[in-house]
This record gives sequence, C-alpha cells and structure tokens, in this order.
Amino acid sequence: MPARRARIERTAREVLGFSALRPGQLEAIESVVAGRDTLAVLSTGSGKSAIYQIAGLLTKGATLVVSPLIALQRDQVDALRENALGAAQLNSSVSEGEREEALAELAEDALEFLFLAPEQLANAEVLDELAAAGPTLVVVDEAHCISEWGHDFRPEYLRLGAAIEKLGRPTVLALTATAAPPVRKEIVERLGLRDPELVVRGFDRPNLELAVERHHEAHRKDEALLDAVVAAPKPGIVYAATRKRTEALAAALRDRGVDADPYHAGLKASEREATQERFMDHGAEVIVATTAFGMGVDKADVRFVFHSEIPESVDSYWQEIGRAGRDGEAAHATLFYRPEDLGLRRFFAGSGHVGVDELTEVAEVVGAADRPVDPAELQERTELSQTKLATAVSRLEDAGAIEVLPTGEVAAREDAPALDDAVRRALDHEDDRRELERSRLDMVRSFAEDLDGCRRAFVLSYFGEPFDAYPCGHCDNCVAGRVAAPGAGDEPFAPGTRVAHPEWGEGEVQRYDQDRAVVVLFDDVGYKTLALEVVLERGLLAPA
Repeated sequence: MPARRARIERTAREVLGFSALRPGQLEAIESVVAGRDTLAVLSTGSGKSAIYQIAGLLTKGATLVVSPLIALQRDQVDALRENALGAAQLNSSVSEGEREEALAELAEDALEFLFLAPEQLANAEVLDELAAAGPTLVVVDEAHCISEWGHDFRPEYLRLGAAIEKLGRPTVLALTATAAPPVRKEIVERLGLRDPELVVRGFDRPNLELAVERHHEAHRKDEALLDAVVAAPKPGIVYAATRKRTEALAAALRDRGVDADPYHAGLKASEREATQERFMDHGAEVIVATTAFGMGVDKADVRFVFHSEIPESVDSYWQEIGRAGRDGEAAHATLFYRPEDLGLRRFFAGSGHVGVDELTEVAEVVGAADRPVDPAELQERTELSQTKLATAVSRLEDAGAIEVLPTGEVAAREDAPALDDAVRRALDHEDDRRELERSRLDMVRSFAEDLDGCRRAFVLSYFGEPFDAYPCGHCDNCVAGRVAAPGAGDEPFAPGTRVAHPEWGEGEVQRYDQDRAVVVLFDDVGYKTLALEVVLERGLLAPA
C-alpha cells in the first residue's frame, strides 16, 4: 500500500504537476489501481478528472471515458495531449477519418485515453472494436445521468451496464459531483458495480453563504429577486423553473440595466452555445436559465446563484449552487421561496410516471417482436414520449420482463414472467419510485421552510456527510443566532446507523432536527421525518 501510494503521488507530481492530491482523490485512485470498482462522489471543483487520468496511467491497457459533453471531451483530450499523453475522442463532431484513426490507435495499443459519448456504444461495430482492444478501465463521468433520481437523467446512459459487460467487464470508475444515497444505489445497480469502493468527500463549501427568502405574493418575490440581482456583485446565475420565466426575468433585468441573457432548451443549439460563450467570456453579467444550463459549466468567479423557484430536489439545489464561488472567494446562494411554487414541482414530478396501459403496451410490443426492438421504433409504435418510454422500459427491466442491450435495443428476457405478473411487478416498482420522489420533494420543502436549523448541516446530512460545527456561520439561520448544537442525549441512533421500522422496513438514520425529530431514509419508501418522542415511546425504530 505505501509503495502504491508513493507511485500515485509521484505520477500526480511529475505528469500533472500536482504538489498534493485533494481529499478523496488519493483514496479513489488507490481503489481503482487495485482493480476495484469505485464510485467517487466528490464536490464540484475537487479534481475528478485527475482521478481517472492518474489511475489510467498506472493501469496497463487503455482507459475509456464515457462523457455526455462533447466540449468537455475536447478540452480533456487537448489537456492530455499537452502532457504528451495519447488521447482521442469519438462523438458526433468527429469525422469518419478521425474515428477510424482513433480506433486504429486503440487497437495498436497506442492510445492511453479514448473519450466517447454514450451514444457511440449503440454502434455494434464500434463496440466490437472497443471490446477487441481490451480496455482495462472504463470511466463513467457524470454518473448521476444514469439515475432517474439524478438531476440530469439521460436515457442513453441506461445501456452502459450491458456495454461494460460486452467490453469484458474491466474495472469501472463512476464519477459524479452530487449523489444522495438513492442516486448512489441506482448508479451501482445500473452499472453493475461489483462490491464497489464508495468515496464521498468534500460536500462542504464554507465560502457559500446559504439563505432562503420566503414570500407569499408572486410579484413581491419577483421584485425581491430582481433587487437582489441588481445589488449583487457580478457575474451570477439565476435559475428559473420554466423557459417562459427565463425570458421574462432576463427582460426585467435588462430593463433595470443588468446585462442578462436567457438560456433554455427551447433555444437553437447555436444560440445556447453563443449565450454560454458570452457568459464564460465575461460578456454577460447574468444568465437566467433552466436546468439545461449547468453540466460542464466551469466559471470560477460566479458570485451568486439565485433560485426564482424551489428546485426539484436537494440534489439539484446543491449541484446548481455549486457553480458559484469556485475560486474559493465568498459567494451567495439564495432561494426565493413561495409555498405555492411546490405545486409546479409536483406537476413536473408526475409528468414522467407510467401506469398499467403504458407498461402493458411496451411489454406487448417487445414481447411480440422476434428480434430486439430499436428505441426509435418502440417509441413510434407506442406513441409515448421519450421520458415515459424510458420510465416504462426501466420499470419493466426492474420487473425482469425485458432487458436493454449494449446497442440500446430492447429485448424480451427468456425467463420473463407472464405479462400480467410483469406489469404488476413493474407497477410495484413504480409505486416505490413515486413514494421516494414525494419524499425527496418533502426534503427540499423542509430545507426551504426550516426556520430554526442550520441549512448547511441539513444539506450535508442529506448527502451522508457528518457536520457538527454549530453554528456554521455561513447560513442565514446560523448568522441570525437561531441555531444551537443538538443535545448530547438526544440521539438514540447515530447518523448513518441502519434501523428497521415495523411498517416501512429498513433504512438509515440521516439526521436529527432541532424540533426533536429524526429523519430516516428508508430503502423502499424514501425519506421520513419521525417525532423522536413518539419513536422512543413506541419503540418504532430498532437496530437493523
């Protein structure tokens, strides 16, 4: 172990010029170099790319890096080449000649790193050539994209588990900046990670000042938001729930003399790219965006992230505010909250759910085919939206009725249960998902409405990172003097303890509220907040 650690530190110093590795980097690299599947959940700016670069260099054979962002792939390839390391990319921006050259270099063992978009794994010929090259490490960047609980779910990630098997099951390293326990669990299951090492570090960002402003009237909330943007140091980001809101708020800010641009998925790709470039190059002071703006955005001097509506989850909130203060200087994250805004989030949350009809139709189409069915054909024949189709396929896969092949095609399993039984099982899984989804929304509502607790402690405990430095001094509640450390005798089960409930089954203690309540993340029904007095009186929780 000491010799391995010395090699890692020497490579980091000599190849990448690092004087020292950051918390979590060394542990993750050691795990991968030892040949163990690893899930590293490290905060934004903690150097996740260095983990696979160093691990790849210390592992014989090629490293495949699956990344959803072409621009990020290009930047990584350029950086590696500057260090005289063999690297190439496979994505839609690459010409046929460049593609053939990259695959030839990979076959000749002349390529250390190959970056590819997840869509490339749907090409059977490409997958065969990759498998023939015998890569020894597969890196899944932005791994939360494989989870329906992730804030940026992408259906094309669902085929990665099968593709990894097709590649000969090399060591897998999954990387993400934000993943609460339900997301981590799904990443592990969908990628088929074997007894993975879990590295969770660095969620605390003391330079971020957290605050919630509560309003009852929509126009007063908007006025407060606009006033805050005008007064705040720039540049900054405002997140809004809908495309229409981004346009309206950007226009209102321009009327007040702020150079602001809207950004959402409804804009042409060229418009989005130009808008992002202008913001990154210090052209625009403020960008007003939906969650379409985010992944791959690395601007060090963002001084604030404001939310005009409550985010869909604590995961999304922390990921989005994490784009502020990456230079280590003070930055502000304020949520402008109105309880009525929760209705919009509940509507969005229900838009992708499926019922008996959708599940039955997908199962029948796949079951009746004498061959694997392409997703485009499946969507055409069922007339489901992409979101609903992805959900139906996931639920039926959970039920053991179908499987997603490495090519992305969907096939019936030979050992599939009868149709009625498969649909019933799929519905059970869907009901569990809905319950967990509701509980996640309850958690972000609690964050917004908790008037007495430390907001930083709330978020860190949500992600499973202990925090006991009360008051934190960096959230509105602590600054206002409303927070005190919990009493020493108030915690019958330490956070992280596995417990069992007579109705909800097993779960893990997440945290204790100051109003004498315990929050437990149950495996099947999600987050539940229980009055501590009732728990103790009735013996509702026992060690699992």
